Amino acid sequence: MESFESLVRAEFTPKTTYLNTASNGLLPARTVAALHEAALLRAEGRPLAPLHEDVEACRAAFARLAGVPVTRVALGASVAAHTGLIAASLPAGAEVLTAEDDFTSVLNPFHVRGDLKVRAVPLERIAESVRPGTALVAVSAAQSADGRIADLPALREAALAHGARTYVDFSQAAGWLPTDAGAHDFSAAVSFKWLLGPHGAAFLVVPEDFGGLSPILAGWVAGEKPWDSCYGPVAELARSARRFDLTPALFSYAGLRRSLELVGELGVAAIGAHDLALADRFRAGLAALGREPLPAPGSAIVSVPGLGSRQGELAAAGIQVSDRSGNLRAAFHVYNTPADVDRLLDVLSG
Repeated sequence: MESFESLVRAEFTPKTTYLNTASNGLLPARTVAALHEAALLRAEGRPLAPLHEDVEACRAAFARLAGVPVTRVALGASVAAHTGLIAASLPAGAEVLTAEDDFTSVLNPFHVRGDLKVRAVPLERIAESVRPGTALVAVSAAQSADGRIADLPALREAALAHGARTYVDFSQAAGWLPTDAGAHDFSAAVSFKWLLGPHGAAFLVVPEDFGGLSPILAGWVAGEKPWDSCYGPVAELARSARRFDLTPALFSYAGLRRSLELVGELGVAAIGAHDLALADRFRAGLAALGREPLPAPGSAIVSVPGLGSRQGELAAAGIQVSDRSGNLRAAFHVYNTPADVDRLLDVLSG
């Protein structure tokens, strides 16, 4: 069997020290090839059936990664759209519990409703803040800004005790952190970060009974027989979560299929161990420099206060990181090496 390292080296050829997966993951070589072939299909007028097969292969691959039946997985384009679907299902006056400063796509659709009670608490207090009358708890599994990991088991236990539903955004976790979507009512994830896919594809996991969602965005692809649902009202909605699908960006799923195959070949456990070892190496190096990152134990994302202003300098040196509210955010993934970490530390020490 091909080793983890040799498989990674065959797929990635970064031209920079790329430490910015929390913004966008790099595309594997196989994904780039699939995108090229998909474009040629369109350019040459060949049948597009293979691209529709890619869509269903992606649904099945994500279901395996998330640990849920494929019938619970819907496809869309963004977490914000999925959040909007959930927000639209809530009755007026329902309380939605959120984490302070969570990613906007997880929060804003609840706020723009105007008739929901949206309450924000510190991430560390979210489980203890569930109370009678809380209808939904919406939170990211890993915080985009600083990498903090939510205590999802405690949250689920508290939600069950008070009859609340849970909605978890796994966008900054799926691909390196085990994803138990089956433990939650709703969950979502984009494909272009740790799952190494193109933009334009996102997943939504719903309960078997659909959790009270109404397919308000349903088009022809949401029909039980999509190709018989192109004209007039859809006669029969899909009996699975596919009733919540949006028309898929075919090129994106053509590439994503190969990215998810690679994640499966490498294994989430092995990816997570690799990523966390590099993040911990960076944390240790920061300590040697007299710097302390924001606390986010067990996370592949490391944010360092006061260093965000050096993003431009680092970019000029060929090192890609993010500036988040003055914090330097580095995110470590499969294509990174200890040498990448050391290079970042070397520039920061200058």
